[in-house]
Amino acid sequence: MQMLLSWRSLPPSVALGRQASTIQSAVQRFVPASGSVDSSAMEQVQAIVSQSSRLFVISGAGLSTESGIPDYRSEGVGLYARTDRRPMQHSEFVRSAKARQRYWARNYVGWPQFSSHFPNSSHVALKYWEDKGKLHWLVTQNVDALHSKAGSQRLTELHGCSHRVVCLGCGSLSRRAELQKRFAALNPAWAVSAGAVAPDGDVFLEDEQVMNFRVPACDGCGGILKPEVTFFGDVVNRDTVQFVHTKLAESDAVLVTGSSLQVYSGYRFLLAASERKLPIAIVNIGPTRADHLADVRLSARCGEVLPAIQLC
Repeated sequence: MQMLLSWRSLPPSVALGRQASTIQSAVQRFVPASGSVDSSAMEQVQAIVSQSSRLFVISGAGLSTESGIPDYRSEGVGLYARTDRRPMQHSEFVRSAKARQRYWARNYVGWPQFSSHFPNSSHVALKYWEDKGKLHWLVTQNVDALHSKAGSQRLTELHGCSHRVVCLGCGSLSRRAELQKRFAALNPAWAVSAGAVAPDGDVFLEDEQVMNFRVPACDGCGGILKPEVTFFGDVVNRDTVQFVHTKLAESDAVLVTGSSLQVYSGYRFLLAASERKLPIAIVNIGPTRADHLADVRLSARCGEVLPAIQLC
């Protein structure tokens, strides 16, 4: 469940200091508009967190938009709203060498920017909750490693992590940063003008721009290399799902932060929490798939809410 990489925990002052100059820009570009925080709903969220001693948290893309990483579904600012581009499908990646070439070329160009993002105040707040014994387990649907960069340990990356690479032949894991060096060595004269960065870290390139890009194979077996993430159309590992259900069963309340829960991989845990009659709070701009299951839903930026919650 843990990352192959070992991230050093960033002190809150460092993490927030590095983010301060970019948060406003990120909010304007990637965070949908929201009104003022509803004080009554905020009090209810605070009460659920305060009364919990084993809090289970699910985080989604809305938590990372304030770090400058766009999401797919946000109204007006998400990838689906801004472009007709769609993310890579698992079946296409596996069956098509050209699709893999296109994906990795785009990812190679976008990687330096995508991998340089820092945790924001929400990531830091959740790490603080963990340190204080409030947070029992954190499940993130994000693949950006920002929770790990913030120092979170009680963490499951439900959809994997883009900072890891897996071989589809032998199953070996390696660091994405090392693959970047191999790309550079194989393509010393390859250069393109990049477009906008996508939520999974690649950029928008035309087919003719990637036709000469060379993709390395696994060092060990010569197999296909794939980011260790769950592409659209694939399913989350069954053992991972069971592990998360076990952690949920040990918890006494659920908080959803920055997720519309449109994907069943995360929504299933809200169904299970509801069956267990656990208190459920949702903090997300816009409606979610689980609104009917929640005791309270607060439409606000995660960065406005999580750092303001007091621990008892």
